Amino acid sequence: MRRPPSDGPRPDRSLLRPGLRVVIAGTVGRGRRPDRYYAGAGNRFYELLQGSGLVHELLGPDSADRLPELGVGLTDLVIERVLRAGQEPETVVHRRPFDAAVRAVAPQVVAFVSKTAATWYARGAGERLPQGYGELGWAVAGVPAFVLPGPSGANNGMPLALRLAMWSDLADFLEQAGAQELPGA
Repeated sequence: MRRPPSDGPRPDRSLLRPGLRVVIAGTVGRGRRPDRYYAGAGNRFYELLQGSGLVHELLGPDSADRLPELGVGLTDLVIERVLRAGQEPETVVHRRPFDAAVRAVAPQVVAFVSKTAATWYARGAGERLPQGYGELGWAVAGVPAFVLPGPSGANNGMPLALRLAMWSDLADFLEQAGAQELPGA
């Protein structure tokens, strides 16, 4: 099987608008758009978003469509496993359409919602792999990049207070970068 073109499947843009403060990016398999973002059992996404100060009210998966008006966009890297006869499967990240989506909305920062997402992007872009959480030494389509600890129940080994502190670092980063007052504040 030949490698798919790097401008293959497109990321979901339904929760992206120009002028966002932050685009939060996770990962999704080819053709598997989420019905509701971060709705899985034990997922603390909306709690971390509000507790960090990135938004001023506690929302949930059913009100994710309100996030862009609060300055937060959601999307995913589109990944695909490519099988080749006699070789190990390869994970391909469709980076060009992701970069195009970021350029179209021009957020102040792109925040990967896990080291896994940041690592897949970095590998596809030829960038240094993330060593920890926080600001990355490289950009996504010219936009500063940041990595957050994942909010899913699978990451419950990391204490919530520590995850919240790292999400708060993103809010502080935006403030220090001269971010405008939070919409709805």
